[in-house]
This record gives sequence, structure tokens and C-alpha cells, in this order.
Amino acid sequence: MSSFREDLLRGQVALVTGGGSGIGAGIAAALAGHGARVAICGRTQAKLDAVAEGIVAAGGECLALAADVRRPEALAAVTAAIEARWGQLDVLVNGAAGNFLAPAAALSANGFGTVVDIDLKGTFNACKAALPLLERRGGVVINISATLHYAGTPLQAHAASAKAGIDALTRTLAVEWGPLQIRVNAIAPGPIAGTEGMERLAPGAIRERMTAQIPLRRFGTIAEIAEAVLFMVSPASAYMTGAVVVVDGGQWLTGTNFVGLFG
Repeated sequence: MSSFREDLLRGQVALVTGGGSGIGAGIAAALAGHGARVAICGRTQAKLDAVAEGIVAAGGECLALAADVRRPEALAAVTAAIEARWGQLDVLVNGAAGNFLAPAAALSANGFGTVVDIDLKGTFNACKAALPLLERRGGVVINISATLHYAGTPLQAHAASAKAGIDALTRTLAVEWGPLQIRVNAIAPGPIAGTEGMERLAPGAIRERMTAQIPLRRFGTIAEIAEAVLFMVSPASAYMTGAVVVVDGGQWLTGTNFVGLFG
């Protein structure tokens, strides 16, 4: 059960990149469940359609558009479709991401660049595409970051670099776009159950070992990340901008590099 009123976002329009699965899909459903009209984009139309069907079945409204965040022109088409359908945009959630495990010595320039292109440049591309609509009424941008770069995380040079860039971009845009009444914040999830990454990386005994390193002794849930997003787009956070809110059960405080548990 959500901590927020069902009509929290009534009259607002939101766009979630990476909305076809995992955390992005959960955020999209939560925004729609609290009254927002929601657009989602990602690379696979079938996944987007499945998420949209679930939102509509629950009584919401959803526009599903295939788009690669690495292509600015694709995101321009998404925001044009949002304007044509609803005439406004109030919330942007940048959830599109890519990742894999690789030691830096074996990581190709293309592999490094692909993750940076999706995570960091994709976040910038979506922010830039959304700006003309957001600046009309003011609004909120939430960038989905991570805690990988808070310490040295083996096998994650590409993703850690991209997420560090997202944090820097968040703070810079908060300063530049604050006068436009656009708040820009980030959320840094820890290990979240039910996501493709954790299902692949943390089976059985490894998951138990990882859980033992988290002060709250459990993985987070997609719903808990969605609740954090709802807080960040609600009036309760109206004077917050440039913040990176960590939602990880305290894991980063222990200095644990989870990837080391696989060795």
C-alpha cells in the first residue's frame, strides 16, 4: 500500500525512460496509480506494450513509444508525441540503463562507451528533449543513479563512471534550471529484488552473502524505489533540488563492494 494519496499527481503528465521493465516499469505504474498520465519509452515495443496494458487495466492512461535514448531525435519524437496527446509534461524520470560485469583490462572502448551512452548521455538527451515542455509550467526531473562510484567497485568501471556523471549532471542542471522552477534530483538504489540485474547476479548462496552485508539485512523492492520517486515529485520535496537520495538499506555505509563476493 502506498504512503501517498491516490490523487497526488492528478492533472500531471510524466515520462519514464527505460519504462519497459524493472524499476522503470514499477515507477511508471506508481505514477499512473497516483493520477498521472504516463508516457514510457524503451527499445522494445513489446515490453512497453505489456507495461502499458497493465497500467490501462488498472485504470490509468499510458502512451508507449519505442525510442533509444542514445538518439536525441528519437527522444524529440517522444516529447512531440506527448505534446500532441496531452499538451504538457511535468515529470521526467530517467531510468534507462545498461550494464554488465567486466574487468577494466578486458573492457573494450565500445563496451565502456555503450554504457556511458545509454546511462549518462541518454539521461542528458532526455533532459534536453524534455526541457521545452518542462519549462512552460515548471516540473521535476528524477535521474536514477547508483552507489557504485561511492567506493571502488570491481568490474564496474563503465557503469560507475556513467553513474558518477549522472550525479554531476543532476547537480549542474539543478543550478541551471532552478530559475525555471524545474527541480532536478537523483535516486541511487541499492540491490533491488525482482530486477533483471539482481536475478542474474545474485542466485542462491550469493544472494544470502550479499544480504548479510546490508545493515537492514534484505534487498529493496521496486515498490520502495517507486515510493521514493513519489516523494521526490510530491509537494513534500518542493524545496529539494540537486540532491542524490540513496535508497539502499544502508549498504554503501559498510563500504562493501558486492562484486567481490563473487570471487
